[in-house]
Amino acid sequence: MFQFYPFFFSLLLLQTVSTLPQKSPRLSLHYKHTSVFGDSDHSFSHGQSTLSNNFTTFYYNQILDHFNYAPQSYATFNQKYVINSEHWGGPNSPIFAYLGDEVPLGDAWNYIGFLNDNAPKFKALCVYIEHRYYGDSNPFGSMKKAMDDNTTRGYLNSAQALADFAEILLHIKNKYLANNSPIIVFGGSYGGMLASWFRLKYPHIVLGALASSAPILYFDNITPQNGYYSIVSKDFENVSKSCYQTIQKSWDEITKVASKPNGLSILSQKFNTCSPLNKYEDLWDYLQTMYLIAAQYDAPSSKYPVQRLCKGIDGAPNRTDILGSIFAGVVSYEGNECLDTTSDPSETSIGWGWQSCSEMVMPIGVGKNEMFQASPFNLTDYINNCQVKYGVEPRPHWITTFYGGNNIELVLKRFGSNIIFSNGLRDPYSSGGVLKNLSETIVAVTTDKGSHGLDILRARENDPEWLIMQRRTEAEIISKWLTTYYDDLRALK
Repeated sequence: MFQFYPFFFSLLLLQTVSTLPQKSPRLSLHYKHTSVFGDSDHSFSHGQSTLSNNFTTFYYNQILDHFNYAPQSYATFNQKYVINSEHWGGPNSPIFAYLGDEVPLGDAWNYIGFLNDNAPKFKALCVYIEHRYYGDSNPFGSMKKAMDDNTTRGYLNSAQALADFAEILLHIKNKYLANNSPIIVFGGSYGGMLASWFRLKYPHIVLGALASSAPILYFDNITPQNGYYSIVSKDFENVSKSCYQTIQKSWDEITKVASKPNGLSILSQKFNTCSPLNKYEDLWDYLQTMYLIAAQYDAPSSKYPVQRLCKGIDGAPNRTDILGSIFAGVVSYEGNECLDTTSDPSETSIGWGWQSCSEMVMPIGVGKNEMFQASPFNLTDYINNCQVKYGVEPRPHWITTFYGGNNIELVLKRFGSNIIFSNGLRDPYSSGGVLKNLSETIVAVTTDKGSHGLDILRARENDPEWLIMQRRTEAEIISKWLTTYYDDLRALK
């Protein structure tokens, strides 16, 4: 069974409108395998609730539509965020803000640890903000209700989310009498994109951004569409050529068996599915999902799942057929539980389905000679599917129009600054990331062995030296931003 942390790296396999055999990879931060204020003025309408000695939850009375002056735009909803002031040095000390993404905030502060790990050194106030529509911050009660109504789902977009973050952060600065406190924002995956875009769109509010595993170049055909799947394939091939080849051959074998009389029954028994397969694509989808997750989160803390999978596949007894070897890999990775190839749509998959059908159009396809069968991204089919599902046509060029992306080396360094783009090169989404410095203050921090969003997770005693050094480098860059800011602040007094 796949089990996911309720948020971060929302490793929920994000179901978009793509069709099989291509699997839409998940945009999310973390994957787990086993699996005092209260006022009426745009404030905390539900007061506070203590989570522990150090973390307190607040709800901000957020406006629904920041960009329209029609009467309905002034509707409000409660948006959740969490504060830890344990290490804060008071006014003028920095504020570290984690920008939520396409999952409920949950207990993100427990595993998105970069903020709290570094708070004592910087005497920082730590803030974690939930993204509108997800978790407890849904204006319309539930994600399904909001997405089923074409008059309510349109308020779910990145621009509204950034404006939400701006409102809450300014409110916090006002409440804490912290007008001169510099803000550094953090995010991973989609949240990493939001962090970088927030710095570009609201430079008067935020001093800098750490954008972890943020594929901001996976739009408008800036990145080759097969970039994601090519890295997944490379991850497996680098671990074991024979494992890679077995997986590569398995897709035709599944199709071949499925075409036989009782073929689906044979596959159901062979892979110990929890319920009989209704179509072979369900099995195909399950296996693809498993491989994508293994590659995207191929981290020490996950005991390197690609190695585990390949050890099982390569270690199958002699004379085991292709599908038997694949199942041995599944058991090595998942255990002996039955395979649940069906699942109800999650809150994340419902919300991201809309976001990817409106503005977040990432043309991810499978090229030839990969571990998967070729399945190029087809924009015409994508648009048609979105029109059927939502009655709207996606805007594939909007992200680059609104935030930029084309000619980034020439353009971004001329108006942007203070952004760290961090990427682990084992992460398939690094194919759409910024992998080299664009200026002295827009910098890329990469690690050959890194995976998706690993650097902003909580530090562990057994973290490898390269990961420790990556985090140290990022903290040193942030320290330089803050030193420059405080020098400028003193010069103005």
